[in-house]
Parts: sequence; structure tokens; C-alpha cells
Amino acid sequence: MNQTRDLTQDFVGVTRNLNNEFEEMVSAYAADLWNYCKYITGSPWDGEDLFQETMIKSFGLLPQRWSEVTDKKNYLFRVATNTWLDQCRKLKREVGTLAESQEPIVDFSDSLLLEQALISITNNLTAKQTAAFLLVDIFKFSAEETAGIVHSTPGGVYAAVQRARKRIASIDFSAAKTEPLAAKKDPTIAAYLEAFNKGDVNEMLRLVSDQTQNEAFLGFQEFSKDEMLKGSLQYGLPGYTAQEVILWGKPVIIVIAPGERGPEIHDIQYHETENGKIVSHKSYFFRKEFIFAAAKELGLKAQLVKPPLDWS
Repeated sequence: MNQTRDLTQDFVGVTRNLNNEFEEMVSAYAADLWNYCKYITGSPWDGEDLFQETMIKSFGLLPQRWSEVTDKKNYLFRVATNTWLDQCRKLKREVGTLAESQEPIVDFSDSLLLEQALISITNNLTAKQTAAFLLVDIFKFSAEETAGIVHSTPGGVYAAVQRARKRIASIDFSAAKTEPLAAKKDPTIAAYLEAFNKGDVNEMLRLVSDQTQNEAFLGFQEFSKDEMLKGSLQYGLPGYTAQEVILWGKPVIIVIAPGERGPEIHDIQYHETENGKIVSHKSYFFRKEFIFAAAKELGLKAQLVKPPLDWS
């Protein structure tokens, strides 16, 4: 039994180190990939989920590669696109095809590069049209590269991009957006915030289910309160303040640390509660692109140096 446990620990350690090396290797493309995932899904939250799945799959699929990955950006965007199209098929959402046809050339104005326009295109184009348009016009892949990513032909990609440009040019993005409703206050979350801000670990743990899952995305996972005590909470709370905010229409907790530039976002957390207990604790502590985008949305700074991370 001990030998099996030692082998498991060795395997976890080796794969963790390899995954860290992989993330470092593709870090230059992470910001573009996150934005692509956000635009193709039409939501920062869905885009973050797609980004995480893409990173996990991209690393996990490496043993199946027959040859070395020479174009890392193409590889990441290909995995992201395939993952998203597969999700659309499962949800019975129209994926569409990229039929070759003679399409008039449509000028693409820089004014269409507004965030609102890019987030809205998923409601006006099929999944494949959205991918082709974003890959060619926003992320500057060639028609040939895009054809390989979306499983079409260069002629089909070219025609789809022209049709997408025409469709986007006809959309009125000035329509008023519906403001999200104020979130109903959860008494369990309110008690959690009070305990966190007092640094009262025992009271905070009283609110946590024994079987809770604690996940720091692309960082670590814990599957019980006991694992949390032995792992992420072994040194207690960070001593910062926390507050509940609405981020992209969703209630979350932001942990604020004092910094030389003023208040800085240390962590973003999302909790699920049932029967007065926190049953799921999700942290975006390790998610650089997500926290940077959230900080911009909330008008705050992101904490750049927070061991073991250094984003400076």
C-alpha cells in the first residue's frame, strides 16, 4: 500500500511539474486565447470555462501527438475551437457549415472591434461562422490556417468571413442592454464574509460542508474540509478583506489586498450553498487573464506578486 501511495505521489509531482512547464511554454498566447474563448462563447464566464478546458485538454493531448507541436498558437486555438464546436453540438446549437461561394468584399471598419460587438456576434452567426470570423479578422490567422482549425476549406473560410462582416455591419449594437438584477443576499455567504473579514477560521469552517469541493482553477483541487485544513488553510486566512460584488452579471466575492497602487484584487471566489452550508468553493487565484479582465471591469488593480505567483 505504501509503495502504491509513493508511486502516486511521484506521478502527481512529475505531471504537476510538466504541466507547469507547458503553461510557461504557451504563456505568450494565453491572453489572446482567453479573449478568443470569451468572444466565441459570448460571455467572460463561459469563455473562462472554455479556456480552462482548453488548457487541460491541450496538455492532456500531447502524448497523442505523433510529432512535435511547432505552432503552439495554432494548436491552442485548434483545441479551443474543437472543444467549443463539440459543446455546441451537444447543446443542439447550430454549428453550421462554411459553403464556398462568390461573396462581395466587405470592408471591416475598426469601429467594429468594440467589445460589445465582439461579445454579441455569437447571437448573430453560427458557431463555425463565429470561429472563422474571429480567427481571420481578430486573431489574424490565414484562411488556410483557419480552414484546418474549423475543419473546412480556405474558400469556405473566405466566404464565411465576408458573410460575417456583412452581417455584423448590419447589426445595431446601440440597443440598450438589460441591467442585471441585484443578487438576492445569501445568509450563508454573508456569514462567510463576516468570518473571513474577522480572520475567524473556525467560524468560516463551520459554514463549510465536510464534503465540500475546493477548487483553485488550474492550481489545485481539494475534496473535503479535512483536505482544506491540511492544504490550502493550513496557514489560516490571508488577512485581507473580502466583499461581494456583481461581476459580469454574477455575484462573486473579491478578496482585496493593500498595495502600493491602492487596493488590489488578490482572489476572486464563487460559492455554491445548500442547506446553510458551502458545498463548493471555487477560486480564480491562479487565473491571470481572468483576474486581469475582472480588475479592468471593476476598476481595480490586480495583485501582481502573490506567492507562489509573480505576474510582474
